[in-house]
Amino acid sequence: MVEPSVAGGLSEAQARERLATCGANRLPDPQRKSALRTVVDVLREPMFALLLLGAFLYLLMGDRAEGALLAGFACMTVGLVVLQGRRRERALDALRDLSTPWVQVRRDGRWQRRSATELVPGDWILLDEGSRVAADARLREGAGLMVDESLLTGEAWPVGKRVRDDEVAVTPELQDGDRLWAGTLVVAGQGVAEVLETGTRTRMGAIGAALSSIELVDTPAQRHIHALVRGFGVLALVVSAAVMLVHGLWRGDWWQGALSSLALGMGMLPEEFPMALAIFMSLGAWRLSRLQVLARRPAAVEALGALTVLCVDKTGTLTENRLRLVAVENDDFRSGLEPPEQWLMDPLHRVLQAGSWACRAVGVDPVDVALRECMALLPPNNGPTTGPTPSPTNGPARLCECAPTPQDPVMRVALRMPDARVRWVCKGAPEAVAALCVHEGELLARRLQAAADMAQRGWKVLAVAEMAEMAKTEAQGLEAVDGLVPPSAGWQWLGLLAFEDPLRPGVAAAVAEVQRAGVKVVMVTGDHPVTAQAIAKQAGLASSAGVMTGAAFVGLSAADQATAVRSVRVFARVQPEHKLSLVQALQAQGEVVAMTGDGVNDAPALRAAHVGVAMGGRGTDVAREAAVMVLLDEHFEHIVQGIALGRRLMDNLRRVSSYITAVHVPLAGLALLPLLLGWPPLMLPAHVVLTEMVIDPVCSLAFENAPAARDLMTRPPRGLGEPLLMSRADLWSALALGGFLLATLLVMAAWAHSEEFAQDEVRTLVMVALTAGNITLAMTALLRGVSMRDWMRGSAWMLPVIAGVAAVVLSVALTWGPLRDLLGLAATGVLPLAVASGTAVLVVILGRGLLNALRRGASSHI
Repeated sequence: MVEPSVAGGLSEAQARERLATCGANRLPDPQRKSALRTVVDVLREPMFALLLLGAFLYLLMGDRAEGALLAGFACMTVGLVVLQGRRRERALDALRDLSTPWVQVRRDGRWQRRSATELVPGDWILLDEGSRVAADARLREGAGLMVDESLLTGEAWPVGKRVRDDEVAVTPELQDGDRLWAGTLVVAGQGVAEVLETGTRTRMGAIGAALSSIELVDTPAQRHIHALVRGFGVLALVVSAAVMLVHGLWRGDWWQGALSSLALGMGMLPEEFPMALAIFMSLGAWRLSRLQVLARRPAAVEALGALTVLCVDKTGTLTENRLRLVAVENDDFRSGLEPPEQWLMDPLHRVLQAGSWACRAVGVDPVDVALRECMALLPPNNGPTTGPTPSPTNGPARLCECAPTPQDPVMRVALRMPDARVRWVCKGAPEAVAALCVHEGELLARRLQAAADMAQRGWKVLAVAEMAEMAKTEAQGLEAVDGLVPPSAGWQWLGLLAFEDPLRPGVAAAVAEVQRAGVKVVMVTGDHPVTAQAIAKQAGLASSAGVMTGAAFVGLSAADQATAVRSVRVFARVQPEHKLSLVQALQAQGEVVAMTGDGVNDAPALRAAHVGVAMGGRGTDVAREAAVMVLLDEHFEHIVQGIALGRRLMDNLRRVSSYITAVHVPLAGLALLPLLLGWPPLMLPAHVVLTEMVIDPVCSLAFENAPAARDLMTRPPRGLGEPLLMSRADLWSALALGGFLLATLLVMAAWAHSEEFAQDEVRTLVMVALTAGNITLAMTALLRGVSMRDWMRGSAWMLPVIAGVAAVVLSVALTWGPLRDLLGLAATGVLPLAVASGTAVLVVILGRGLLNALRRGASSHI
C-alpha cells in the first residue's frame, strides 16, 4: 500500500493515554436492554398480570399461603425471563462487537486497521469512497473529496471538502470547508483526516443521534406471533369471563369461578411464543456470527430458510482474491507463468512499468497490490528503453488520477516525468482500453483475441496503454489537478497483463451442496465473459446456457429477461446498476434472492434483495448498511453454512411451535372441562404456573440448539407462501396430539372418581401424568425428522436435565407436607403414579406414530 505524504498520527502510548481519558469512540446504544428494562417488560406481560391477580384474589379470600405461593411464582417468572433475556443480550453484545466498523489509522508511523471504537483525538485516518467518517475530523490531505452530510443537515447534495492552510485566514466560505463529521458518508475521492472529537463529543453525539448496526425490527415471524398471541389473549379473556359467569350463576361460587377462569386464561395464553422467537433469532444470529456471517437484522435469519437463488461475486467469494501476475504480453512477446528474465526486456518491462504507474496512490486494490509486489521483486531494468523509465529514486510525480467508473472501466494517471514532460498511462478492461487506442490493420482483432485466449484459462486480463508525452512548454503551468483532462483517443497500446485468482478450496463441494438443496447459484462478475465461464466450470456451476453480459441483460425486454434468468447462471461484465435489474427480474419469477456486493453502487441491489450480503473485508460502509448480512471473511462456504443454519433454526422454530400448541391443549382443557362436567376443579392457577415452569425452559433451552433434520440440505427451500411457523397439517397434528393427552388425563380422572379417590389424589395423578406427557410431547417434537442417534449426539442432555429437575420438584411437592397441602396434592403410592405417568407417555408416543402414519398415507395419495 502506498502511504500518503503526510507524517502525522499518534504513537500507541499516546493513543492508550487519550483512550483512557476520552473513552471509547461510540454512542450509547438504545437497543441494549438492561436488567431493569427487562424486568419492566416482564411486568407488562399478561401472564404476570394474571399471576398478580390470582395472588390478590387468594389474599381477599383469606388464603395467605396460596397468595404467597402465586406471588412467589410471579417472582420466579420474572427471574426466569431476566435470565433468558441476559442470555439473549450477551449474544447481541457479541454481534455488536463484530459489527463495529474498522478504519485505517496511522499509529507509530505506519497505517494499521483498527476498530473505530479505538479512535482518539489526534489520530490520522484514511478516507475512501463509500466509507463512513468514524469521528469528527479535519481534512489534512486529499482532493475531490465529496461528503454526503444529509444524515445531519437533511441536504441531499454532497458537500465538497478541501484542505485548508493553517496560515490562511478563515473566511465564511472556508468555515467548516475542511471539517468532516462523524456518521457522514464519503461519496467520492480519497483523503487523510485528523480526528478532533470522538463518541458523545462529536456533532452527532451533541444532537442526540443514535445509530446501531443491529436493527431489531419486527420480522414476518414476529408479526405473525404477536398477532397469534393477541388473538389467543382476546379469546382467553372472553372464555375466562364466560366461565366465571357460568360458574358463579350456576353454582353460586364466584370466588372459585374467578380462580378457575384465571387458570383457564393462563392455560390458553401461549406466552412462550414471543420468548422462544426472540431467543431463537438472537442466538441464531450469534451462531451465524461464529460462521463469520453477521446478521444485522433478524429478517436475514428467516429469509435464509426460504432462499432459492444465491447470486455471488466471483472475485473474493468463489476465488481467493489474491491476485498473482502470471503473464505479460505485447504484440510480439508473451512471458511464461513465473517472472522470467524476459520481463526485463524493454517491451514487456514497459507494459509492467506503465501498469504499475496506473495504480491508485492510496488503496489496496488486489490488482494494484499484485503489480507493486511484482515490480518490487524485479531487479532494475538496465536495458535499452524506447521512452523515459525513471529509476525509483528519480521517479515521476503524480499530477492526477482519474478513477474507473462502471461506464468507463479504465484507470488513468497523469505523471510529470523527470524531464518535466507530462505522460498519461492507463490500465483497464481490454475492450475499453482498445477503444481508446489507434490500431493498424488487423491488430485490434489480434489484441482482443489474445485477451480472450488468456481469459479462457480463468485469468483476469487487463490492457495497458500510454499517451505520448506533452512537450515541456505544453506541460508548464499544469500543477493544478483541475488543469489536466485525460485524452479520449489517440492512446498507444502497450500490451496485456494476466492475473491468476485461484478458486477457493472447498468451493466446488459447497456449490454442489447448495445446489442439492434446491438453491440455484448464479455467478455475477465484472470480469471478461471467457474468464467467468472458465471459473464457473471449475466451481461446478451450471453454465450450459452460456454467459450473458450485464449490458446485454438490461437491454432485453421484461419477457426475455424472465427467460434469461430461468436458465443463465453466469453473468459477466456486470456493473452495479445491472445487479438491481437482475434481482428484480429474479424476484418477478417468484424467487427468494440473495445478492452479494461490496461497492457504493451495489447498495440498491443489496437493499432490494431478500438477503443482501455485503463483503466484510473489502465492502464499503454503504454496502454493509444496505445489506442484512455481512460476510466477515468472504468465504462462499460460510454462506452455504449460513443457509443450513437458517433452515435448521426455522425447523426448530416450527418444532417448538408444535410443542407449545400441543401442550396448551391439556392445560386449557383441564381448567375448563371439569367445570363443564360438574367435577371439582383439577387445575388451579398454581398448577398451571407449575407446569409453565417446565414449558418455558424446554422451549428456550431444549429446542433452540436441536440437531438438524436428515433432509435439511436435500429438500427444496420453503416457499414464500408457506406459513413461517406451522402449516395447517402441523397445526392439526399438534392439536390432535394435545387432544390425545387431554382425553387420557380426563379418562384417568373419571376412573379415579369412579373408584372414589379423594379429590387431592385425583389431582395428583393428573398432575404427575401431565408432567410426564409434557416432557414426552417435547421429545416427540424434537425427534421430528431426526434420528435418535443424531439427537443423542446433539443437545439431547438438555431435556433429561429439565425432566430431572421437574421430577425432583414434584417429588418434594408430594413428600413435603406443607407444600403438598398448599398445592392441593396428596401422598399417593408409587405404583399408581408410575401407571399414570407410563400411560401418558405411551399415549403420546402412539399418538405421534399414528399421526405420522396418517400424514405419510396422505402424502402417498397426492
